[in-house]
Amino acid sequence: MRRVLVALTTVALLLPANAFARGSFDPTKEFEQKEWVPIHLGPLNLSITKAVVYLMLGTLLTIVFGIVFMRVRGGSGSKPGRRQTFGEIVYEIAQTQVAEQGLPTKAIGRWFPYVATLMIFIWSVNILGFVPLPLSDEKFHLFGLTLPTFAVFAATSTLSVTLTLSLLTFVFTHVEGIRWNGPVKYFKSWIPDVPKGMYPLIVPLEILGQFMRLISLSVRLYANMLAGHMLILTFIGLIFVLQSVVLAVVAVPAAIAFYLFEVVIVVSIQAFIFSALSAIYIGSAIEPEH
Repeated sequence: MRRVLVALTTVALLLPANAFARGSFDPTKEFEQKEWVPIHLGPLNLSITKAVVYLMLGTLLTIVFGIVFMRVRGGSGSKPGRRQTFGEIVYEIAQTQVAEQGLPTKAIGRWFPYVATLMIFIWSVNILGFVPLPLSDEKFHLFGLTLPTFAVFAATSTLSVTLTLSLLTFVFTHVEGIRWNGPVKYFKSWIPDVPKGMYPLIVPLEILGQFMRLISLSVRLYANMLAGHMLILTFIGLIFVLQSVVLAVVAVPAAIAFYLFEVVIVVSIQAFIFSALSAIYIGSAIEPEH
């Protein structure tokens, strides 16, 4: 099978040159944020873009997910159905694997709703990014109508989105640290037990480390989602760039493989990691000595 794929790829690349030069495809254009509904308030740009629409859909999907799997149950005495069982599994993961692993017992009641909602919301936005929706800047004409083409796009492949989510956790972390410990004790906990002569070196590094949490948390989610979409778009785009149907034998299976890998594994793992790290950061601020 491998030899067949190699042979077909070779044939495709040996086709006449005029089959190569006519197409053009730039996958990065799929991530451009054009203003669909311009909203400018002074220096603030609150325009609705493609990412904003996907975030709205993600919010709606999160609410529906909670109602369907967490709130709607069978009658009293009835056995749990598949829907309720699935909801309980998600709840168990959020409680035992996310909240209880990162948060101290005294803070679970306050912060479990946040980290659980964060996990489901990021998962919802991620999974929407792999559902073809007519929310593209590209258009096509049908019976005289101009309609948007179907495309895949993840709002979490936009750095501003992941940075905003990370900023929420960053702010909550330090607010809780100060609330539980007081400002002096909390900020003092950043400094390890080292000779005072090393403070000029250690203190800036510790402060930088706190901000690096913000950067790493946002970039991890952003980079993983962006890379997955770029690979899928690139494999599919090769067919149109080179205008060779033969390449579809290689490009389509490769794109499907990456698509399934992203949907089955990456979407859930990234939502879990983001919420779990958020719980750990908040928990470490509340009990910095642990």
